[in-house]
Amino acid sequence: MILAIETSCDDTCAAVVSRAGDVLSNVISSQGVHDRYGGVVPEIASRHHLELTGAVVDDALRQAGTTLPQLDAVAVTQGPGLVGALLVGIATGKALAAAHGLPLIPVDHLYGHVAASFLNPGPIEPPFLILIASGGHTLLAHVTEHGPHWRVLGSTLDDAAGEAFDKGARLLGLGYPGGPALQKLASEGDPHAYRFPVAAQVQGLDFSFSGLKTALLYKLRELGEEESEARRADLAASYQRAIVETLARRVARARRETGIERLALGGGVAANGPLRERMRELVPDLHVPPRELCTDNAAMIASAARFLRPQPFPSYLQLDAFSSGERPL
Repeated sequence: MILAIETSCDDTCAAVVSRAGDVLSNVISSQGVHDRYGGVVPEIASRHHLELTGAVVDDALRQAGTTLPQLDAVAVTQGPGLVGALLVGIATGKALAAAHGLPLIPVDHLYGHVAASFLNPGPIEPPFLILIASGGHTLLAHVTEHGPHWRVLGSTLDDAAGEAFDKGARLLGLGYPGGPALQKLASEGDPHAYRFPVAAQVQGLDFSFSGLKTALLYKLRELGEEESEARRADLAASYQRAIVETLARRVARARRETGIERLALGGGVAANGPLRERMRELVPDLHVPPRELCTDNAAMIASAARFLRPQPFPSYLQLDAFSSGERPL
C-alpha cells in the first residue's frame, strides 16, 4: 500500500492506494477561503496546509483501515505547483517516511493526472491520448506505457483552460472558482449568440486562451453595463463554447495525426459537462475518471507512484520542490 500526499495548490489531500490500483481512501480538504480574493493566495494556502495535513493523513489511514508501519511507501507531489504549498507536503512526507523506515516516492503532478486513469475500477490501458485541462495546466499527450515517459503533443502558451474559465467568470461577476459558476450560468444561454475566437491562429497542437479572455472583456465594454447584464447567460454560453472548441480542435487534430482512437480526460476542467459531451462526439472511446479523481487529489499521486522507483532513506532528505519546468537536480 502507498500513502500519498498532494498539496500543490489549495486542496490538502491524502490517499491510500493498493499496488493493484484499488483506492482504499481518498481524502480531499478544500480550504474554502480563497473565494473572497478571487483566486488562490499562495501564503494563505501554505499556512492552511500546515494546519490540515496531519488531520487529513490520519483520516486517510483510518478510512483505509491501515497504519503507517503497514505501508510499503510514502508518495508526495514534488511539483509543479505553489512552492510553499508543495514544501509542506514534501516535509510531511519526508518526516513520515523517515520515522517509519519507509521509502519515499516523489511524483510529478501532471503525471498524477495521467495515472488517475490507471486506477480501478475500469482503468484504461495504453496507448491512448490524454487531455489534461486544469487551472494551471493545459496539455495534450500521447501515452504509450504506464510509466512517466509519455509524449507531450501540445501545451498551453499562456493562460490554461481553467484560468480562462476563472477569469471569464470574474469578468461576468461570478464567484471563484469560476468553472462551475460559469457552466451553471451558461446552461441558461445561447452558445451561438456571440462569436469568440477559438485560437485558430495557433499552429500545431498548442493552446492559447489569453486572446479569448480579452475578447470577452472588449465585448462587455461594447455592450455596456445594462445590456451586458441582460445578456450574461448568452455571453457565458458563447465564452464556454469557445473554450470547449479550442480544446476539441486540438484533440481532433491529434487523433488524425497519431491514429489513436482512445482519449482520456484529466484535470478539474474535465468535470465540465459540455466538454465531456463534445469529446464523446469526437472520440467514442472516451475514458473520464470519476470527478473526485479529475480535480487535484492524492489517489492519482499514489497511482503514479506505483510505476516509479522509490528513493531509500536517507537519499530523499535532499528532495526539493519545483514550481514549473524541469525537476531540480
